[in-house]
Amino acid sequence: MPPSHAGARMRAPRPTLVRLTTVALAAAFAVSGFAGTTSEASAATTSTAASTQTTQTQHMSAAQRADRKVHRVMNVTRNQHGDPYQYGAAGPSRFDCSGLVMYVFQHAVGESLPHSADMQMHRADRIWHRSHLRRGDLVFQVDSSGYAFHVGIYAGRGYMWDAPHSGARVHKHKMYQARWHFGRLIQR
Repeated sequence: MPPSHAGARMRAPRPTLVRLTTVALAAAFAVSGFAGTTSEASAATTSTAASTQTTQTQHMSAAQRADRKVHRVMNVTRNQHGDPYQYGAAGPSRFDCSGLVMYVFQHAVGESLPHSADMQMHRADRIWHRSHLRRGDLVFQVDSSGYAFHVGIYAGRGYMWDAPHSGARVHKHKMYQARWHFGRLIQR
């Protein structure tokens, strides 16, 4: 490499910088008409972005993919904050407890769940102790026979999101004293 100011050597351009520069130049040429039609430049830019995202996803570990899913679950859940409870509702603006869980997992990770807390409990992998809960896990309130009649999404640090009862709204709150079972849908 040729020497630069004060005898220091120049660094080789970083791949990310080169990629960004290429995309910026392609966009500039498309606007000015040098690169042919706008649709050709747009297709090239879209193709480059899609291949970059595919490459990044391929290089993620299973734990990283699971963390990304949990993040999406928590974001979709948080977006429902304040929506009113309605028995039998499953969104997009009213929910009962199992309808909230069904809606969140369908929109966040494409997981179809039944509209029943007990059936959701049987679909999830059982977690045997509260200390093993992670964000995005399901928490089920059960009766003495083990039937799940309420479900929420664990938010971490002893908190959960749910659509609790008539007159209430979707919100995050501290888990209360009850008979709980726990389940996991997103494997890490």
